[in-house]
Amino acid sequence: MKASSVPRALIVLVGIAGAMIVLFGLREVSSVAGPLVLALVLVIAVSPVRSWFAARRAPAWVQVAVPFLILVLVLLGMAGVLTIAAVQLSTLAPAYADRFEQLLTEGRAYALSLGVSGEQLDRTIDSFDPGRLIGIAQSLLGGVIGVFSSLFLMVVLLLAMCLDAPMTSRVLASGEGRSVALVEALGRFARRTRRYLIVSTVFGLINAILDVIALYLIGVPLPLLWGVLALIANYIPNIGFVIALLPPATLALLDAGVREMLLVVAAYVVFNVVTQSFILPKFLGDAVGLSTTVTFLSLIVWTFVLGPLGAILAIPLSLLAKALLIDSDPAAAWAGALISNRAVSPPAGATSRRSGA
Repeated sequence: MKASSVPRALIVLVGIAGAMIVLFGLREVSSVAGPLVLALVLVIAVSPVRSWFAARRAPAWVQVAVPFLILVLVLLGMAGVLTIAAVQLSTLAPAYADRFEQLLTEGRAYALSLGVSGEQLDRTIDSFDPGRLIGIAQSLLGGVIGVFSSLFLMVVLLLAMCLDAPMTSRVLASGEGRSVALVEALGRFARRTRRYLIVSTVFGLINAILDVIALYLIGVPLPLLWGVLALIANYIPNIGFVIALLPPATLALLDAGVREMLLVVAAYVVFNVVTQSFILPKFLGDAVGLSTTVTFLSLIVWTFVLGPLGAILAIPLSLLAKALLIDSDPAAAWAGALISNRAVSPPAGATSRRSGA
């Protein structure tokens, strides 16, 4: 007589409870977890450099030092640019307070001429604050700067991971021949994350350069700042384009008028929406392997856990969770198909058994 199995509903509830405990625990240590994940993603991104030196039998210290120096230079450059951008952004909004009041007055008069209730207009005006739009960009930049402010911790983490990278790579390579599910899942995670980062960075730089040129020609102040914001927001799925668009569009409205604001919106739509909707998916291919719904939910969850940095790292974090919880377990293949909206081919044995039945 078979022992009674644990009810599936109980397994699901315990799993959800465990996930909530882990997420809230990560949220409490986000000041450490955020830099740790960022360091892991950066080391994965530069691993081809180490592999290139290893293939040419370069000394071990070269395989460690060159990727480490590349990452440190990138961190220092980003920290400098973001710090300058945050300072400029903090002094930007007060300069346009009078212009904003003038636009509100003109808009209110126009709405009243159309027969809109004055009381309703006052409530709408009181609930709208342009500082919130600028604050979105400021919060995003501030969250990233908060990570870079712990630069010593980042450098130590990067150095430790770069030192461990050659040994970790050899361990993973030796495990692939034995078809260990977890090893294979981690290998796929690293490859998908690296491809996602490379492709997103290339297209993010292209979009940022085009945005800076367009903003400069339109005459929007601080075009370089908005280009940096566009590059960072390119890593945020689903809503990154909106986050990058709102601050410069609002600034164009306050600085010059509706025509310039519409020109900014049109330029961003042409450069970003077309690229991210039609070109980028063809280059990424199966690198992400997450459905649109799962991507959006991961954005919400990881932003809640790690703040603005979680929004930027939402895709790599979701890929890591997928590798550990789903890809490493052959019995969970159905879940992988569910979150990626792809059908899973049945195992060969199962096919033969059905055909022979």
